[in-house]
Amino acid sequence: MTREVSQQYLVNWNERQALAEKMIPLLGSLYRGPSVVVRVFGQKIMNSSTISIIKAHLHGRLIVGKALDMQKSYEMLQLIEKMELRPCRLDLGKLCHEYLSQNDDQSMQDFLNRRLGQLLGDMTPAERESHDVVLYGFGRIGRLLARLLIDRTGTGAKLRLRGVVVRAKGDVAQDLEKRAELLRRDSVHGEFDGSIKVDREARAIIANGNFIQFIYANSPSEIDYTEYGIQDALVVDNTGIWKDEAGLGQHTSCPGVSKALLTAPAKGDIKNIVYGINDDLIEATDTILCAASCTTNAIVPPLKVINDKYGIVSGHVETIHSYTNDQNLIDNYHSAERRGRSAPLNMVITSTGAAKAVSKVLPELSGVLTGNAIRVPTPNVSMAVMNLNLSQAVTAEELNETFQQISYHSPLQEQIGFTYSTEVVSSDLVGSTHAGVVDGGATIADGTRVVLYVWYDNEAGYSNQVVRVMQKVVGLSLDCLGN
Repeated sequence: MTREVSQQYLVNWNERQALAEKMIPLLGSLYRGPSVVVRVFGQKIMNSSTISIIKAHLHGRLIVGKALDMQKSYEMLQLIEKMELRPCRLDLGKLCHEYLSQNDDQSMQDFLNRRLGQLLGDMTPAERESHDVVLYGFGRIGRLLARLLIDRTGTGAKLRLRGVVVRAKGDVAQDLEKRAELLRRDSVHGEFDGSIKVDREARAIIANGNFIQFIYANSPSEIDYTEYGIQDALVVDNTGIWKDEAGLGQHTSCPGVSKALLTAPAKGDIKNIVYGINDDLIEATDTILCAASCTTNAIVPPLKVINDKYGIVSGHVETIHSYTNDQNLIDNYHSAERRGRSAPLNMVITSTGAAKAVSKVLPELSGVLTGNAIRVPTPNVSMAVMNLNLSQAVTAEELNETFQQISYHSPLQEQIGFTYSTEVVSSDLVGSTHAGVVDGGATIADGTRVVLYVWYDNEAGYSNQVVRVMQKVVGLSLDCLGN
């Protein structure tokens, strides 16, 4: 390679970095102004580094066969930033590729006016309102939800985290400091991106400007949220203590609360919602809802895709799940079978209600699936192995093509991710925002029998699904352009 060629590679890279740097303030303006969330070929670029923005443009090779021209996408982003859009989600990569692929002489501005015209105009009442949110519990899911809600405060504070309820444990001031440290540092997901400080007198944590009150109580019946300035709130119960209407109804009986959402499988007739699949069941009159489980959210979207296209006759879902706080670090008493054995030292066979829960979301699959689970010595990221018998034959290539298209070009692109890489391992999926990611390199098909491997970050992926349900519950559903 000549010195000139070597130098040109570096020049091209620096030019792309410069363009990415110019994009960052435009992305911030759209995000914190009219609440426009911009992606590039499905890749998150909000609050991202220049390298992440460049990689998102290079991701176009997998979607449309070539990397996206960053100069053109920058020009399009400049025009979009000047348009008075309502809150929405846009895929800049797909919009820009569509424009560059058109056969007429339409200007970029005229193209955007045509494609985004429906998003112009005044915001709806739901888009203008701020909705109070209370997290009941501050464990793994609670803290990740807090991070996500704090991050989204920039989008007009549509969902504003106002309070966190935890059990009273000794010295409140010391407890508050401990809670702040747990939010600040996470062994799996890394450090909090921003500033956190504690107001002991007000019993609050201030995170990136969000004043979050900590309410110490042993049961919902002890709390009057209006005393904390909280009104018409959505309470997200991530303790799993109460799973039926009677128990969860304690939240909605509290002054200042209008709705409750459970982040675990519910009992009785409570609607189990998997966002992207049956969120159309959410009605304004619903006061108690459930966001199902992490496993249910991971397996239901791909199961629906397969059943709709090929038909599922029968099947078994085996969950390879990371250990959880419910297990013991070392052998000790536990009321459940096998869970008393040391989680970091053993694979532990246990039960899962995921297969049964599928029928609550997809009634057409009632009685079709069985399921079991194995807890393994990893702290995060799980896998569902779906062994299915179909009503028609399919090849692995056809199945992978189906999921690749679904993950890139459908309303389920936030729920279903896809990878062809044969080098992917569980740690690579930490932080994935998808409900599940299909591992195309592991897909097996033999006539009408298929085996599908689906990775999922059982913490971050699930928490993102919960936030999507929360938005729908309060009547905030962002239009999405570029699917």
